[in-house]
Amino acid sequence: MVRYLSSLVIFATAIAASGSAAATPLQLFPSIPTPTQSLPSVQSGPLEDGSVVDEMPVRLQRQIVSYATRESPGTVIIDTPNTYLYYVLGGGQAIRYGIGVGRDGFTWSGVQSITKKAEWPDWMPPPEMIARQPYLPRQMAGGPGNPLGARAMYLGSTVYRIHGTNAPGSIGTRVSSGCIRLTNEDVSDLYSRVSVGTRVIVRPMDHRADNTYGGGG
Repeated sequence: MVRYLSSLVIFATAIAASGSAAATPLQLFPSIPTPTQSLPSVQSGPLEDGSVVDEMPVRLQRQIVSYATRESPGTVIIDTPNTYLYYVLGGGQAIRYGIGVGRDGFTWSGVQSITKKAEWPDWMPPPEMIARQPYLPRQMAGGPGNPLGARAMYLGSTVYRIHGTNAPGSIGTRVSSGCIRLTNEDVSDLYSRVSVGTRVIVRPMDHRADNTYGGGG
């Protein structure tokens, strides 16, 4: 009798185990985990406003070039049609910077001198600019968001300046109201080389590479 009951218990246990196995199907690949984290996205150096800055074209990058001129070392020459600024070194060489110049109808030419220098200058649009663009602020404190950028050099008694920019993509273009703009890095470099009284020659848009203003290039 005891042997018979033991057999029944063993049989019942086997049936229960078989039912449990049937309720849980076998996993074909139980050792492969499911990924739970996506790969990080690739960034391309976005600015705070979401735009992406491309590398400056080689021709617009600051560089020492051959430059024949009769102007004395330390003179600044603005090559308006080619969007270059030259800082004369002497010995047939100059530092060339890429610049942005005045748009159609806002270019000018002549000889001036630097009468004032300022770091992170405030911006006060002149009345003529306010008349054209009445939405502009009457004054903006200096800083990274200021359109004059990191440095400014004021030219004579005019409203024009050589200054930096918070829009480096505008270098090599004709978009300003007559001011000469450089990248903040380049304007800081130029600022360290010039002084109040430095001679600045601005060539006209129709200038050709001849000896006008004492040099070619």
